[in-house]
Parts: sequence; structure tokens; C-alpha cells
Amino acid sequence: MSIQPDNRFVDTTPWTDDGDLSAPERAEMDASIARLMWRKFRRHKLALVSGLFLAFCYLILPVAGFIAPYTPNERNAEHIYAPPQSINLWHEGSFIGPFVYETTGTADLVNFRWEYDTDTSDPRKIEYFCKGETYHLFAVIPSDTHLFCAPDGATVFLWGSDRLGRDVFSRILYGAQLSLTVGLIGITVSFVLGIFFGSLAGYFGGKTDWLVNRAIEILRSLPELPLWLALSAAVPSNWGPVSVFFIISIILGILDWPGLARAVRSKFLSLREEEYVKAAEMMGASPARVIRKHLLPNFMSHLIASATLSIPAMILGETALSFLGLGLRAPAVSWGVMLNDAQNLASIEIYWWTAIPMLPIIVVVLAFNFLGDGLRASLDPYKS
Repeated sequence: MSIQPDNRFVDTTPWTDDGDLSAPERAEMDASIARLMWRKFRRHKLALVSGLFLAFCYLILPVAGFIAPYTPNERNAEHIYAPPQSINLWHEGSFIGPFVYETTGTADLVNFRWEYDTDTSDPRKIEYFCKGETYHLFAVIPSDTHLFCAPDGATVFLWGSDRLGRDVFSRILYGAQLSLTVGLIGITVSFVLGIFFGSLAGYFGGKTDWLVNRAIEILRSLPELPLWLALSAAVPSNWGPVSVFFIISIILGILDWPGLARAVRSKFLSLREEEYVKAAEMMGASPARVIRKHLLPNFMSHLIASATLSIPAMILGETALSFLGLGLRAPAVSWGVMLNDAQNLASIEIYWWTAIPMLPIIVVVLAFNFLGDGLRASLDPYKS
């Protein structure tokens, strides 16, 4: 004989814990962590704009040769230290589309400078999707098609030319390929070393922790700039630009890992006492699996923010070394190599546009810092 429950006093309405929450509040509670982080990051306008700007910069790197009207080492001997040219649309009240005027340079033997005269009577229309010097798309595909080119008998020096008659705008685009990439390679080396040694010190402790800490203290006690100079000077001068580029990237990464290793160590010291780590160890998980599957994922968001804030230091390091003549060297083109030509203050006073490569460095470093601040603030979406 079975006993049937008496449901006369039982409320069969499905139970929910929404209370007086509005629809947006319920959606907020049901959202995933990734969605909450994106919402908080999106409210950081400077970080959002900086992220879009940096994404655009890295997207145009493989096609910089297509956008640039000249190749990086293409010379125009008749237009040395030519001033920036403006792109005009109207000529004598008539709209004729983008064009430039022909400029003619003469040497001022009294003041020892170049003077340029503009012929405003003859507009020269800019050509599009035109043939020019050969370059490589994505570093492998040869091409000679440029987005725009100078018309016959005229030049298109948007940001002027340097002491050899090379276009500053084109060289900045090509220089971005090295200056922006050196940070990615350097941070990769730094992260591999920092995570490896920091994980060993934080998880195992004991003598391993002592040895890693002593190595970190020794490296951090060395003066950074002289050490950079000494290591860069040790690079053989007969090495090619590509070899020097990778060596400089590795040097910057090797000298940057102690700070990250210390942060990883301190985080692992606290995480290794958590119950889920103890449970994984009791189930027979190896130390490598515990670190890879249980410890690093809880620290990954901090690593991403740290990487974003470390890349500017790598870019500035390469710029400083190349500016001093100990980093990348000609014929390689980077922003630091370009600034190496602007060391003469007297030349900058007369030809101010030779210092324009400083502007992309400043803008990119600020963008990385703003992006890093936004990522760091959005890592904890529940914190106001």
C-alpha cells in the first residue's frame, strides 16, 4: 500500500530567485565572465580606441610596401631634405582631385641649406594603383603595385625627405615592421623564461626558490642601459640586419624576464595551497600538469595585462639601442635607425621633419599603456 502525498498546500509554481530584479540586472547576473570583462573593458574608452588603433597598425604591417609610395631605401638625389608636401584638391577655384605641385631644390651656399621653390601653376594629379619599385607582400610575395605614386616630374613626400632624399613617410611604414615586431618577439622570450623560472620557484619552493630568487636579484641589480649596450656591442658587426634584429629581440627578452618571474612566483605560492591543487596532486597529477592545467589558467588574465604593458618597454629599448648605433643598423629600417640620423640638433632646427619618427613611437607606446590599463581594470569585472 503506497501513501500518496497531499499537494493541497504545496505551491507547484516553479521557483526562481529573481526577486525584484529588472531584466538588465538578471542578464548581468547570467552573463559569463568573458562577457562581463568585455563590458567593463568597453567602458574604458581610451583602452578601446587604443586597442583598435594597435590592431590597425599590426594589420597594415604585411602590406606596408603597398601603402608606401616609395621603397625604404629609394633615393631622390634632387630632393635632399625636401620639406613635407601637401595634398591639394582645388586649383584656381576648380576641383581637380588630389594633386601636388612640382618642387625644385637649390643649394643655399650662404646659409648651407637646401631651399625649395614650388611651381603652383602646374598641378600634377596623384596616380593610384601604379607601378613602382618592387617590394614583398607578407614578406614573401613580390609585387610592384603601390596604392599611390608621384606623378611624372613631381614627388610625393608627405612627411618630407631625409639627408639622402628618401621618403620619411615610406620609411616610417617600413620601420614599423621591425619596431612593432621586436616587442612581440622580445615579450615571447621574456614570458617563456619568466613563466618557467617563476613556476619552478613558486611551486617547488625550497632550494629551487632560493636559486631562482638569487638569479633574479643579480639580474635586477645590474644597470639596465649599460648592460644593453655591452650585450649589443658584442654582436658581430658583419652580421646581416635580420640576424641583428633577432639577437636584439632576444637580448631584450632575456633582460626583461625577472620581473615577470617574481610575479608568477608570488602568485603560485598562494595558489599551490588551494584545495583543487591538493586534490589534483592526490589524484597523481604530475607537477607539470598541475602547473599547466590548474595554476597558469588562474593567472592568465594577469599575464595578458603584463604582456601589454611590457611591449612598450621592448619598443623603447630597441629604439634607444638603434639611436645610439648599437642596435639595428642600416640598411635595416626601424624607427630607432631613423632617429639615429636625427642626432644633429642643428639639422633638426633647420629640417624639423627628420624628427617625425618620434611621433609614432610616442603614439604607439601611449596606446599600449592605455590598452594595458584597460585590460588590468577589466580583469576583475565585479570590482567597481
